[in-house]
Amino acid sequence: MSSPAERFAAARRRAAQAAQFPALDEFALDLGFDLDDFQREACQSLERGSGVLVCAPTGAGKTVVGEFAVHLALRGRPDDPAAADDAATPPIRRKCFYTTPIKALSNQKYHDLVARYGAEQVGLLTGDNAINGDAPVIVMTTEVLRNMLYAGSSTLNGLAYVVMDEVHYLADRFRGGVWEEVIIHLPASVTLVSLSATVSNAEEFADWLVTVRGETAVVVSEHRPVPLWQHMLVGKRMFDLFHDADAARKHDVHPELLRYTRDQMRRLELGEGRSAGPGSGRRGPRWRGPMRPDIVDRLDREGLLPAILFIFSRAGCAAAVQQCLAAGLRLTSPEERAEIRRVVESRVTAIPGEDLTVLGYWEWLDGLERGLAAHHAGMLPVFKEIVEELFVRGLVKAVFATETLALGINMPARCVVLERLVKYNGEAHVDLTPGEYTQLTGRAGRRGIDVEGHAVVVWSPETDPRHVAGLASTRTYPLRSSFRPSYNMAVNLVGTVGADPARALLESSFAQFQADRSVVGLARQVQRNTETIEAYGAEAACHHGDFDEYFALRVAIADREKAIARQGQTQRKAAAVASLERLRIGDVIRVPSGRRAGLAVVLDPATGGFGEPRPLVLTQDRWAGRVSPGDFTTPAEVLARIRVPKHFNHRSPGARRDLAAEVSGTGLDRHGGRRGGRSRQTPGEDHQLSQLRTELRNHPCHACPEREEHARWAERRRRLERDTEELRERVSGRTGSLARTFDRIVALLTDRGYLARDGAVTDAGRMLGRIWTEADLLVAECLRRRVWDGLSPAELAAAVSVVVFEARRDVDERASLPRGPVADAVDETLKLWGEIEADEAARGLTATREPDLGFAWPVFRWARGEALAKVLGSGHEIDGEMPAGDFVRWARQVVDLLGQLADSGGASPELRSTARQAISAINRGVLAYHTSA
Repeated sequence: MSSPAERFAAARRRAAQAAQFPALDEFALDLGFDLDDFQREACQSLERGSGVLVCAPTGAGKTVVGEFAVHLALRGRPDDPAAADDAATPPIRRKCFYTTPIKALSNQKYHDLVARYGAEQVGLLTGDNAINGDAPVIVMTTEVLRNMLYAGSSTLNGLAYVVMDEVHYLADRFRGGVWEEVIIHLPASVTLVSLSATVSNAEEFADWLVTVRGETAVVVSEHRPVPLWQHMLVGKRMFDLFHDADAARKHDVHPELLRYTRDQMRRLELGEGRSAGPGSGRRGPRWRGPMRPDIVDRLDREGLLPAILFIFSRAGCAAAVQQCLAAGLRLTSPEERAEIRRVVESRVTAIPGEDLTVLGYWEWLDGLERGLAAHHAGMLPVFKEIVEELFVRGLVKAVFATETLALGINMPARCVVLERLVKYNGEAHVDLTPGEYTQLTGRAGRRGIDVEGHAVVVWSPETDPRHVAGLASTRTYPLRSSFRPSYNMAVNLVGTVGADPARALLESSFAQFQADRSVVGLARQVQRNTETIEAYGAEAACHHGDFDEYFALRVAIADREKAIARQGQTQRKAAAVASLERLRIGDVIRVPSGRRAGLAVVLDPATGGFGEPRPLVLTQDRWAGRVSPGDFTTPAEVLARIRVPKHFNHRSPGARRDLAAEVSGTGLDRHGGRRGGRSRQTPGEDHQLSQLRTELRNHPCHACPEREEHARWAERRRRLERDTEELRERVSGRTGSLARTFDRIVALLTDRGYLARDGAVTDAGRMLGRIWTEADLLVAECLRRRVWDGLSPAELAAAVSVVVFEARRDVDERASLPRGPVADAVDETLKLWGEIEADEAARGLTATREPDLGFAWPVFRWARGEALAKVLGSGHEIDGEMPAGDFVRWARQVVDLLGQLADSGGASPELRSTARQAISAINRGVLAYHTSA
């Protein structure tokens, strides 16, 4: 207990803080909990009028700072004259925009703020919803705010605060540039509140924010409000990853865990308990880790539910639920099951019964009632939302999820399990980064509910506990900009501020800031190298004469010798190829080197094909296979001929034995008179080489007794000069790189008529400036060439789908298309894409993505009113039918583009009308429910 004097002093401090930060004092009274130090520090900076960057772990409570910005906006301007002169007059309220990276987060934050401030004070603007758009507080996706800034929307009037939640999204390679556009273009009067996960270069990011936004306080907290314990599950045994907190800081893995995993590896290598027979070809038992139902049951017994089990595969998540159901797992009480059914039935009433059957509703409900669910992007959005709601309420106990769940959705758990530390990133299987590991395990530990959180990694022979310890302890995951100029951005910038100021704005991006900072380090290295080169030159100096000149002769001789050797090698290979092309069936040749060296008879000359000749031969050792020019260091010489039976089967051991005996019966020497495969010919001395060697011998420095010592220093200098030149090229490549890309984009747009020669934006450019899609220029070209005119609503939906859809994995064969107008429109679109790609290649620009035809049939059938089952079955998918979640997501993107066409000044009245009809045709069934959700 503190003394009365200490309590009095603490009260005095609180009173002084309340007087200094009255708005924060008001805000804190309504919270119901005490602010953490980092929250208080950030809020105080905001009340002083400074922008703020808050970096803290997942679940630490960063959003409190964003909500304080909302409070400040609604409270009004503290120095408002009206409020000062007349106490009865309320202060003028200002606006606050709360931006999030994804719609689900926007919806969640909207409901949170409505619960606190009332529906009349809060609005929502996403691609799907527009609720109370004139409210003083509006929650929106970042793209919506970017579009407002370019359009000069009146909604921006009175804007005082912008909260950018999950601002570390600016590293996202597809959408990250939007965050930088917003930060750069926001009016100077707007105070920016940036909320980020913990990154290792927060100070660098803040330095950039200061250059573009003015005063910005940096508040970094690595403290987790709920401690996180790391474990590894090895078979049926659970181990702590670290012995204590001190060991965690030093990355020292628990000794017992290391001993046990080493024993497991030894048993596997020695083949203990081998079940395979002697002829199976397997060296030892395959490791079988714990079954998923066993893991969930173990967590349940140890009181670690609710849990999120991350499986980096949609199919794996669905299979995990089925495995748990098959094992008879039941994690809920009868009362919980009844409540789950009530919630689910109230949320799916708008979905037709036949669609529910197609969506696997009854199997999904069975899992939910047992407390089990999957969560991934392939699920119908409303199914995902129900899973999230039931999990947060503690009714669903175990969720099998892909990593998309880690992207900001508020679904904390007591425990997180990682089945593997490798995931598929769309192109290849890659290891998890420390940042991704922290983001995933950060879900463990619910503030105010759990005393501690737990992260469990399932061990396998490929998983080294020391690697896991590094992931769990590393704090080196820097924020890297993904900002790149686009066509849409270029015309909007030129139209808003002009070409030269636009270039200056691009130079102020975080991408260029980082590039310039790296240039500083490279430039310093260039300077150090230059000084070292001078020192090496001094060491190489020779009193006999100009050693630089002498060393240049040595280099020239070495280069000429390499060129001659390469030339000889090329000639030898050409001779070997020519000799193999001349071979006939029955020719006996000698393979001079390699594993198949010795005599061989030609079975199939393999002539007339493409590429290098690869004749099929049979050796004396009865091996039959194809040889290549690489097996011949000298031309193949025909030594004899023998008869090969007409229908010789080289796969028959008996036939091979008899013919190999005939080869041996020729009496030819297996290895010939020469070994080593080198020709005895000694080509005439190269004239240029002779001249260089003469000059070298006649040079004064050739007689220097310290010649080789000088040469060593000269060689070091030469290598360093080469490295330094590469560094200089990197410096010139990074300096002003964005501006150069912007200039190329402007040149292309000028040639295509989107910008005038004097830099003005044309009518076509203004149309392009209102197209918000990855293939913005391709869409604009399709509008200008009237590619989509004359199509029906369903045909239009199919035709525009090819510019937005992107398959999750490459499919070798081209997807089919509805015949007639759709196929014609898509062919014309592909031609336009080819023209654009050629222009981009000529200017060194990143190519516009090729149109993808894989969604044309599903959206065509859906817009024509066909059943969901038939629609999902018509997707061009490797794994069968298209997942419902993917269908909804891509259909929403088609609707978004159709909405842009309906509002586009560059589209014909007929096309605008057709686009509106297509939107109505698509927004039915699961799409209509998703629109209203």
